[in-house]
Amino acid sequence: MANEIVMTQEGYNDLVKELNELKTTRRAEISEKIRVARGFGDLSENSEYDEAKNEQAIVEARILTLENQLKNVKIVAKSDNKGTVSIGSFVTIRDVEFGDEMTYRIISSVESSNDMSTITDESPVGKALLGHKAGDSVMVTVPSGAKIEYQIVNVE
Repeated sequence: MANEIVMTQEGYNDLVKELNELKTTRRAEISEKIRVARGFGDLSENSEYDEAKNEQAIVEARILTLENQLKNVKIVAKSDNKGTVSIGSFVTIRDVEFGDEMTYRIISSVESSNDMSTITDESPVGKALLGHKAGDSVMVTVPSGAKIEYQIVNVE
């Protein structure tokens, strides 16, 4: 696969769910909005119609993006990491300077969420942790430019 996207089974399932939601529910809702807006008369000065058509374009673009991403997915199995930090791993790290411990799940940037217990493989911390094992120390340069040293406590 040329543009292979590595992700967890859960992330894949979430993308499939989103795609199905967009293709069924959202398309129907927007179609109804367009139908109602057409009833308001002159389309050249109809802001409801323009808004519905813009929303339709955004949804169709997202559908196309999801379909293309799903074609190129490689699902990583939980047993694939063998103690090494990879996508799908739960990693406990300790801030060397302050001693704070945090546990995160490493996920693909495609499946990113607002869950504070996850970090993506493209974030500065996620990138630095990938490929390392428990006991390793990694130096992370955060967006502000500061350098933070983390010690990997555990990888599951």
